[in-house]
Parts: sequence; C-alpha cells; structure tokens
Amino acid sequence: MDNTSLTSPAATHDNGRPQPRLVELPKVNDPRGNLTFIESEQHVPFTVKRNYWIYDVPSGMWRDGHAFKDQHEFIVALSGSFDVVVNMGDGERTFHLARPQIGLYVPNMTWRYMDNFSTNSVALVLSSTMYDDADYITDMDEFKRLINE
Repeated sequence: MDNTSLTSPAATHDNGRPQPRLVELPKVNDPRGNLTFIESEQHVPFTVKRNYWIYDVPSGMWRDGHAFKDQHEFIVALSGSFDVVVNMGDGERTFHLARPQIGLYVPNMTWRYMDNFSTNSVALVLSSTMYDDADYITDMDEFKRLINE
C-alpha cells in the first residue's frame, strides 16, 4: 500500500507528469457529527465539472481498469473502504482509501482500477471534465503506446 505523505507537495513522475497522491481534506470535529468538505481548485488541483459515485459493488467484484486522455479525478471513500490501483506505465501502486477525509488525486494518463470494496462502501469521484466517451482509454496496450509517444 502506498502511504505517500498527505502533506507533501505535488510530486512529479520521471516524465514530468503529476503523480497520483493522497490529499488530506479539512475535517471539522463536532460532537453532533464530523464534517468534511472539498473545494474546487483548493483541495483538488482542477475545476470540478462532474461528480459521480460508485456503490453496491458485489462482493469479490472490481471496477474495470481504464485511463483518461484529459480527465483528472479525485476519489474519496465516503463510506467503507476500497483499493485504487494506479499505473503510470512503470508498475502498479495501490492506495487503500478508508477515511472520508482522505482523497486520492489521479492525474490524466494514469491507468486505474478499483478493487477490494467493503460492504456498503461508497466511492465519490470528482472529475475535471464532463463525460466524454472519446476520452476513455480502455485497452492497456493502447495506454502503454500513448504514454510512450
């Protein structure tokens, strides 16, 4: 599991692209219930254009891998836990998300899949773009070709 410092500045990959990284979000402790929030361009390094959530993932299932040519993502485990496995073309890194005040920034041109969902887990995904089927890369060989261009 990757435990990259939550407070470290944006690291870059050998190829100069930003790397996936964990981000600690503000947490307001309150005896009535805690509150965490995300602000566009403040806690995520992009303007949020779309939100979606993944839930009711059957036991033993995973969310298939893909990458995006342009879209950046920010993923939070609102409830339960799951793993996000990322690959920038040089091997896999696994991030375990289990706290709603910790998010994972996934830059564009990063292959990712989600696995190991706990019962009743909910994954919130913030996207930098509106949905565009043409932005998806669903073939690993095509992804490897594109990142090596």
